[in-house]
Amino acid sequence: MVIGLIIALVFLVPYLVMFLGSVKTKEEILSYDSQFLPRDGWQWQNYTEMWSTPETPLPFNMASTIIISVAATLLVLLVAMPAAYYTARFRFPGRMAFMALVILTQMLQPAILTTGLFKEMLLFNIADTWLAMILINAAFNLAFATWMMHSFFAAVPKEVDEAAQLDGAGKFRTLFKVNLPLVWPGIVTAVIFTFVSAWNEFAASLVIMSTAENQPLSVALTKFIGQYATSWQFVFAVSIVSIIPVVILFFFIEKRLIGGLTAGSVK
Repeated sequence: MVIGLIIALVFLVPYLVMFLGSVKTKEEILSYDSQFLPRDGWQWQNYTEMWSTPETPLPFNMASTIIISVAATLLVLLVAMPAAYYTARFRFPGRMAFMALVILTQMLQPAILTTGLFKEMLLFNIADTWLAMILINAAFNLAFATWMMHSFFAAVPKEVDEAAQLDGAGKFRTLFKVNLPLVWPGIVTAVIFTFVSAWNEFAASLVIMSTAENQPLSVALTKFIGQYATSWQFVFAVSIVSIIPVVILFFFIEKRLIGGLTAGSVK
């Protein structure tokens, strides 16, 4: 238990430092005699002033991040669930080659493909749009989600499907009514991984999203870091705010994860 508490503190202390920095003045953060707790009072106005700073239109950046992350996650689930179910349940020519090709795509990351991705988005005339980043984030998270859910679908006995089909259920009903309640842990893992990955994506967004209003928070955060001066109080405040949606996601999805671990096939 003691070791667990020590590990928890190691992970939580940076967040605490970041939070305390978000309620300090810029001068106090940069001063050599800066204390751990705010010396000049708790600057809660940093959390309101950051939304109207000239560096970047932060409300639009927040909206862009939410739309891109949610849409990319939904698109991944829409494609990965049937793909994982089909590859786990049916044998077809080229199945292993297809699965190998899927996992090989994990070797490629947006950071090393930004030039090609940018030219491709220009070709389809969707550069600097939410659609471009939705497709990119979905594409680079689809392989992991498919493999993750594939392993969970493969662990469900085929007899469950056969029993459902004997009762008159079709393939889609068998998938959504019978199998999905049994593989919730895999779906939850895929949702968390995809959402967090899309939420934090930086490299492709930096190149493809040129309009300030369309850029996500990960790119907008860099606007507070200048060549000669940095608004550290806003950097810390924006970082804290950007964590909140992820925490909320974990809070609401935790029950589904625990429920999925104990789910059973009940007729």
